[in-house]
Amino acid sequence: MTGATHLLGTRRFLPLFTTQLLGAFNDNLFKNAMVLFVVYQVYNSERDEFWFSAVTTAIFILPFFLLSALAGQLADATDKARIIRIVKAAEIAIMLVGGAGLFMAWQGIAVHGVAIPLLLLALFAMGVHSTFFGPIKYAILPQHLQKDEVLGGTGLVEAGTYIAILGGTILAGVIPIEVSAVAVILIALVGYLSGRQVPPAPALEEGHVIDFNVFRSSWRLISATLHIPRLFLAIVSISFFWTIGAVLFIQFPPLVKNVLTADRAVASLFLAIFSIGVAIGSVAVNRLLKGEVSARYSMPSVLAMGVFVVAFHLVCANWQGLPDGRLYDLAAFMDHPGNWPLLGSLLGIAIFGGMFVVPLYAFLTTTVPKSQAARTVAANNIVNSGAMVIGSIIAGGLSIAGVAGEDQLLFAAAMCLLSAWLGWKLHKACDTPECADTEGLPADV
Repeated sequence: MTGATHLLGTRRFLPLFTTQLLGAFNDNLFKNAMVLFVVYQVYNSERDEFWFSAVTTAIFILPFFLLSALAGQLADATDKARIIRIVKAAEIAIMLVGGAGLFMAWQGIAVHGVAIPLLLLALFAMGVHSTFFGPIKYAILPQHLQKDEVLGGTGLVEAGTYIAILGGTILAGVIPIEVSAVAVILIALVGYLSGRQVPPAPALEEGHVIDFNVFRSSWRLISATLHIPRLFLAIVSISFFWTIGAVLFIQFPPLVKNVLTADRAVASLFLAIFSIGVAIGSVAVNRLLKGEVSARYSMPSVLAMGVFVVAFHLVCANWQGLPDGRLYDLAAFMDHPGNWPLLGSLLGIAIFGGMFVVPLYAFLTTTVPKSQAARTVAANNIVNSGAMVIGSIIAGGLSIAGVAGEDQLLFAAAMCLLSAWLGWKLHKACDTPECADTEGLPADV
């Protein structure tokens, strides 16, 4: 990545990059090992499989909605590196519980009564873990990097996150569930050791009082942040992107099994292709912008994403599956004449999605005072998580109404049009010198 790869050789960036990469890897190894095992080994109903996929998505993102304001306040009021160490220590305990659930599921011990509830509890706890780490991984960058390095650093973080998603997703699809049970614990241990190497990032604003009432603090933070026009447009644009993402990710496992009639290795391949694409898009947009934080490519990127979503829908709608409950394995799937248009469409969705969203995250952390960056990211996470819940509910409602999974992709394509309009509004609003002013949050937020 032009102007950014040198950061991987510095202590002010590499430990953070490694820590977030390991965390994202572990999240996805655990979640996909759980979802794929339950979808392919426990349930044998398309409706049950869809709802389990939707419930796991909702459980993971609920903490972002409830606790992001508190997480942002803590990150701005205390040393961010210290919070990282606490969060990564908690991950070890969480994965001990999650590993136990995976082991019980593998052994067939009280699968419905104990193993699955344990898995969902660990997934919720990992959502809490990610809620408190999320504001830090972006807000710490302006504190440790030069201003012209922030977009490149944000792109590396985003690319690293999706490379980690790729690795965790692939591994979950190919290793036995009992190996996953051990692996998630070991990765949590390594992540804790990496987190201890992150340099100090003390609070930049003295005397900030933390409001522990999560409902009041969330409302005040959202109201104050969305009152600033440029932040409103950036946050709503990102939220529409993640609403689209929620619909896609909920549909992937049941779509692969029931429409494409393929096994769990192919489901992992889909998630892996998506991760590769976002990583490519994250790198590409930094090269195009040459380190400048700008929304100029947001509208064309998300429009292109919508075109590829429609193409993906058309390939799925015309797919010739196997009869009698048989499933393609990975080799047979790769021999299918429709696989290249399908995978090409999926890759296009992800590349242009990455190009759309990465500059917007950099925008959030560079157009407010550094002392308020974590709270700004936290406000974004609250709105994003609410949007993803709405997307999940809409997807569930469409399924209840009998709309096929492949046809629900057209809803995601329509959302791209709204995202494009918002990206255009943001670019126009910030094509002026006034947008560079770092108007911040009120002092009492």
